[in-house]
Amino acid sequence: MIILKSKREIEYIREAGRITADALELMRELAKPGVTTGELDQRCEEYIRSQGAFPSCKGYYGFPATICASVNEEVVHGIPGHRKLKDGDIISIDLVVNKNGYHGDSTVTLPIGHVDPKTLQLLKVTKECLYKGIEQAVAGNHLGDIGHAVQAYAESFGYGVVRDYVGHGIGSDMHEDPEVPNYGLAGHGELLEPGMVLAIEPMICMGTEKTHQLKNGWTVVTRDSKPAAHFEHTVAITENGPDILTLPSHG
Repeated sequence: MIILKSKREIEYIREAGRITADALELMRELAKPGVTTGELDQRCEEYIRSQGAFPSCKGYYGFPATICASVNEEVVHGIPGHRKLKDGDIISIDLVVNKNGYHGDSTVTLPIGHVDPKTLQLLKVTKECLYKGIEQAVAGNHLGDIGHAVQAYAESFGYGVVRDYVGHGIGSDMHEDPEVPNYGLAGHGELLEPGMVLAIEPMICMGTEKTHQLKNGWTVVTRDSKPAAHFEHTVAITENGPDILTLPSHG
């Protein structure tokens, strides 16, 4: 069941989203060669709690950390730990914050040091895919319009679009209906209405879109070990167009 949010609820989500975005800006500053993913996780949790908020993912179905830290061929749900980031790596940091009982969800993929041009293009195109999807998050459109826009743009570069993991509705629960695939047919799927709040999150691979889960029960990697990128915003459908709720304080 899709839960439409009131304007007040959307403002609560925006407040959580602002903390999410500000925490990701901190991660952008700290993610350098030699830093461990565990150190990023600790600093992120400290910042979130300093804002009177909570990390939504920590303890969720037993997930042990604040951030999902997915490096290189890891697509999603990477567990932070002792791994040191190296020059040329990329890291996707997926973060959900709970403030006043509402969640904000956003992801960035960051280059570490000097990253090769081919991989930098993957990051650029994946971020552009996100905004192609957001452009379609308009009342009167359909869910399939979002997925179709993402898929068509990514595949025009020869990239794989992950099918096994998708975006979702979000509000007082971290994962709500509907699912928001990054692929699909224009004009198909649920009708988009004002009050819907969606986490739109393209996961795009340099090679195959096929993935598998590691034995830790969380980390998802590409089957061909080629890199993947992931960008995400929480977006409200309004009468005036899409409203991105996961923007940092300064922008």
